Amino acid sequence: MNDFVVKFANVNGSGSASANGLFARAIIRMGVPVAARNIFPSNIQGLPTWYEVRITEAGRLGRRGGVDLMVAMNPQTWDRDIAEIETGGYLFYDSTKPMPAAKFREDITVVGVPLTAMCNAKYQVARERQLFKNIVYVGALAALLGIEIETIQALISEDFAGRQRLIDANFEALKMGHDYVTQTHEPLRLQVRRADQVGDRIYVEGNAAAALGAVYGGATVCAWYPITPSTSLAEAFTAYCKDLRTDPETGQARYAIVQAEDEIASIGIVVGAGWNGARAFTATSGPGISLMTEFIGLSYFAEIPAVIFDVQRGGPSTGMPTRTQQADLIGAAYASHGDTKHPMLLPADPGECFEMGALAFDLADRLQTTIFVMLDLDIGMNEWLTQPFAWDDARRLDRGKVMTHDELEAGRDFGRYLDVDGDGIPYRTYPGVHPTRGAYFTRGTSRNPQARYSEEGSVYVDNMQRLLRKFESAKALMPAPVLRKAKRKTRDGAIYFGSSTGAMHEALDALEGQGRHVDALRVRGFPFSDEVYEFIAAHDRVFVVEQNRDAQLRTLIVTEGEVDPGKLTPVLHYDGTPITARFIAGQIGTLMSVGSVIEAAE
Repeated sequence: MNDFVVKFANVNGSGSASANGLFARAIIRMGVPVAARNIFPSNIQGLPTWYEVRITEAGRLGRRGGVDLMVAMNPQTWDRDIAEIETGGYLFYDSTKPMPAAKFREDITVVGVPLTAMCNAKYQVARERQLFKNIVYVGALAALLGIEIETIQALISEDFAGRQRLIDANFEALKMGHDYVTQTHEPLRLQVRRADQVGDRIYVEGNAAAALGAVYGGATVCAWYPITPSTSLAEAFTAYCKDLRTDPETGQARYAIVQAEDEIASIGIVVGAGWNGARAFTATSGPGISLMTEFIGLSYFAEIPAVIFDVQRGGPSTGMPTRTQQADLIGAAYASHGDTKHPMLLPADPGECFEMGALAFDLADRLQTTIFVMLDLDIGMNEWLTQPFAWDDARRLDRGKVMTHDELEAGRDFGRYLDVDGDGIPYRTYPGVHPTRGAYFTRGTSRNPQARYSEEGSVYVDNMQRLLRKFESAKALMPAPVLRKAKRKTRDGAIYFGSSTGAMHEALDALEGQGRHVDALRVRGFPFSDEVYEFIAAHDRVFVVEQNRDAQLRTLIVTEGEVDPGKLTPVLHYDGTPITARFIAGQIGTLMSVGSVIEAAE
């Protein structure tokens, strides 16, 4: 009851996405939380796609692992899909064409509905047959699982408001599937029952949340080039700006959004806007970061604010562009040639995407450098239940150390790269702030504290050491890590971040049920605070859970903190699907039993 996993196996381009989303939203409307994941190919049409819906009254946001009901609509992946069903689970399929007994399993219950035959008899147009078949199976599943058909109808009415013909047609298809199953099948043991566990939570993509955070954070310039899975972030920012950054009296736009000719141009525009005093960002993914590195180095060395939303995907090269990974950490942290270090924010859900999306611009101005916000496809392109976003209207933008006209007029000494406070952060001026004072030449070459060209070794070293002091100062500005203490004292710990959080929490509960107790620390920013290293020192063994092959978070911790690598045991998942609670619990449980390192992908 209100605790099972349904997985839809479809063909990309079949129109199933809307119907599957309708299924998930109807359950939310019944007050039952869901965690939904879309796993889709990078081509336009024809390859397999899956949509996994976890019905979870307990509010688990991560993937559990395993499937209780498989809705098998793709003959190409039939064998693989059937194999995923839990013993005692269910298979729902289109029974129009008979299937040999060898294609089924004896330990599951099979539910066949002749969807194609029903739609062929009802509809004359081939495209209508395909599209409405999806709605027919939603109606059939509603009857099998106890989902209120009135709730689904209400959603259809909202989706097609003002288009009564479409509303009526979808109602008819929905009722067709519901009536057939009501007359021919008993309800399944898996049931959805109305609850009150959703509350006021909203259902939103991380990319949209980050885009809204950018608006609230004062961003007025977005320069971007389309790339999966970050495109919807720039598109959402465009929509929010039209609503929130358009002058209500004149109708004029108070923002600039440029779809550049490539990623290099987009980051160049962002750096130029940041130099001019605007809050600017780009949204991209790993391949875009690769192209942007020279401008990122300019931002670092010339100390110009910029924000990059990196929605990580499977790599390297083109890799798996529609699969999720956490594999850009090292690339972002040290982007560009030479000695560079860039702060990163590591949100765990859309709520933190909003918060950190706004915070990134304050940090970019305070630190006068590029700030990375490290989402991934799982957070960015999937809808998550999250608490409504909160904003303090009294909050003001933190522009950092900016010398004003009055300060310059009063004769205050200005050296663009002069460290006057010991924190490594110099003062800057905005172009044109004063007619005769505060000007400087912005260069990517070595210079002295007054911004004058110099290749003297001692001058260069002093500047590079000051940049290290600035990076050290950034530690106090990063979001603090979140500690989750085990119920019993333990010498075992775990470190994790980002979209692994939901699955990690569930895995910790499962391990606790086995008598295995693990303290856990979620890191939320780089550079790492002293709390991260204190946590490691307090434990004999620390598991580092991440979604990449090369243990990139572990590498950063070892490199930046000079930690003994032997204390950090990697738990790695990198097959492109979101990590599951069962995988984490299984790997950590095995490691605790045998004390060896296991590198695996689910």
